[in-house]
Amino acid sequence: MPTIPGVRTTMHPAAITVSLLIISNIFMTFAWYAHLRDLAHKPWIIAALISWGIALLEYMFHVPANRIGFTVMSVGQLKILQEVITLSVFVPFAVYYLKEPLKLDYLWSALCLLGAVFFAFRSKLFA
Repeated sequence: MPTIPGVRTTMHPAAITVSLLIISNIFMTFAWYAHLRDLAHKPWIIAALISWGIALLEYMFHVPANRIGFTVMSVGQLKILQEVITLSVFVPFAVYYLKEPLKLDYLWSALCLLGAVFFAFRSKLFA
């Protein structure tokens, strides 16, 4: 298992990466979409400034996630993983926080993403 400078852990880098990306995506989703519900009555510039503040927190998790993940994954694999996690966080957020209806199209989108994950990681699956 590769070592990460400055970090002592027994967790696999892929597990750390997934954990950090989930946290990052929670912040990102709030930065990008929470203002639609909570700041709709405020000028857009206020929403943008608040979103930038939240996005800074997102980057504090996202950048280390990519650096750690890059020790065991390619950039393409990191990107596919990011997209899967993004939708995995976004759909519950949209349904529960923004009160959007759950649509069957989300299932079809998820199945397409599973295909993307398969193709991105198949060399590691069958190694």
